[in-house]
Amino acid sequence: MKTPVVTDQAPAAIGPYSQGISTGELVFVSGQLPIDPATGAMPEDVAAQAKQSLANVKAVLEAAGSSVEKVVKTTIFLADIADFAAVNEVYAAVFPQPCPARSCFAVAALPKNAKIEIEAIAVVK
Repeated sequence: MKTPVVTDQAPAAIGPYSQGISTGELVFVSGQLPIDPATGAMPEDVAAQAKQSLANVKAVLEAAGSSVEKVVKTTIFLADIADFAAVNEVYAAVFPQPCPARSCFAVAALPKNAKIEIEAIAVVK
């Protein structure tokens, strides 16, 4: 059984997908763009975008009854791989040790011309 995760503390989906899906003991958080859910604005620099994307991931996790401490896997999509170090600095401040397994790669483009998008898988219980 799968249950959609919905929160107004993260931006609404901009397509035919859920902010997250909870099933069993796991929650799958869809890729979160760096959109401020209150204003609809997106920061300019990649560090601020990473911080906002992670805040959105955190909001979906909490709506599902989980937290960043329970994340087991993340995927980071970057518009420019040169932003890797700046994103790592923000990322390291959010996830406690041991950090989740992670993939990070550059893509040709992201929705709304974002510089970053982050998705996550976490344990709920």
